[in-house]
Amino acid sequence: MHFIKIFIFIALSLVIGLFGCTKEQKVEAPKLEPFTKNLVPAMVEIRGSAFVVELNDLKVIAVVNTASKEFVETPTLRGNIKITNKSKDILDIQAVTLEYLDEAGMPIPYKPDEKIVKVYPFWKILQPGDIAEGSLDVTIPRMAIKAKTLGKIEINLVYVPSPLKRETLILSEKVE
Repeated sequence: MHFIKIFIFIALSLVIGLFGCTKEQKVEAPKLEPFTKNLVPAMVEIRGSAFVVELNDLKVIAVVNTASKEFVETPTLRGNIKITNKSKDILDIQAVTLEYLDEAGMPIPYKPDEKIVKVYPFWKILQPGDIAEGSLDVTIPRMAIKAKTLGKIEINLVYVPSPLKRETLILSEKVE
């Protein structure tokens, strides 16, 4: 009789163990979806006192959580930039900075948790009439996209005007 009780206890333990543990709790990772939107107009030409800047193929690229509709990371603004020196001087371009403005002309701020890349280093010397081309890859605030508040993009060209004087020095070095 004692063996029967032990046998029943073991059998019930196995049944409870098997049926109690078979339910797997599936925890699904949030589904992420790529987000790409083109900026309108597709091509823009801006004339300044020393430069003509042409931007084209501008698009916002990000990753969105499909459940919450929130951006997982700071959106990126990518496209092509073409800068033409229309002055009579040699211009040494250092960088291109971007500022995002709403319809009222006020800057759209980044949130504290967002990655901020507003400066695009260019490092190019342009003779009069020369053209420099490159690809643009900077961040854009989430609020500019999510709330659709983007009205304007302010582009600042950081450059050193001529007359530039350069001196070339040659060092005699060897690797031993």
